[in-house]
Amino acid sequence: MLEELKKQVYEANMELPRRGLITYTWGNVSGIDRESGYFVIKPSGVDYDALSPDDMVVMDLDGNKIEGRYKPSSDTATHIELYKKYEEIGGIVHTHSPEAVAWAQAGRDIPLYGTTHADYFFGPIPCARNLTPEEIDEAYEKNTGLVIIETFETRGIKPMYTPAVLCANHGPFTWGKDAAEAVHNAVVLEEVAKMARNTELINPKVKPAPDCIKEKHFYRKHGANASYGQNSTSEETVCRFAINMLRNEDQYAKTKLWPNKGRQGGHRVHACQCAGNDAFCH
Repeated sequence: MLEELKKQVYEANMELPRRGLITYTWGNVSGIDRESGYFVIKPSGVDYDALSPDDMVVMDLDGNKIEGRYKPSSDTATHIELYKKYEEIGGIVHTHSPEAVAWAQAGRDIPLYGTTHADYFFGPIPCARNLTPEEIDEAYEKNTGLVIIETFETRGIKPMYTPAVLCANHGPFTWGKDAAEAVHNAVVLEEVAKMARNTELINPKVKPAPDCIKEKHFYRKHGANASYGQNSTSEETVCRFAINMLRNEDQYAKTKLWPNKGRQGGHRVHACQCAGNDAFCH
């Protein structure tokens, strides 16, 4: 069931240790299939080195396990609330990456100080309030999701314009149109958090960047008039993803996704239909 989505969510989870966003098992990624209403998420407490796509857990939006030999992530209920509220979200990431966690533990939004931030987030990264003792006792993970939603709704923040949040005294959640984009946003969030901290160390009186800078850089990459990057077909995008996996020596890619690839003239080869040519990866 949802075998392709399991592969995508597995690969997105494996990107977390590659990018230095997690220690031990401190993180999880999920992705949803909106047609079936089921989502796939990392199992709870399983070492990344031991994971495979078959270990991913299939859940429904009522919190029922549909398929999987393991228990789902302990943060599953938070993912559920976000998926239920925001249909445009296709993937969610939670980590305890140190720079973002530092801002969460300080209980502070991450101000928008420059263009790197504005390229991805249309304003400060909000820090949601602490849960009350009653909310923690009642349903901690579910209420974490509800407090995130409360933060975005009361502050008028569009979740796909600012696809990240800090949970006070906890850590960050990010999301995107799919699991891969959610991980990308988690990587950027960690870098932005580090840049903001260093900015305040250099100049404790620094002010946020002007709105004109924020709007110029955000809308270069987002919206109907975005101009950043190249126009790619879906096949070309898949091809680049495949090449990157093979270059990164991804074990699952080498043994399961493209088991028949070989070497020609010192190059690793995989079948690629972009422009009708095979792709050669050094």
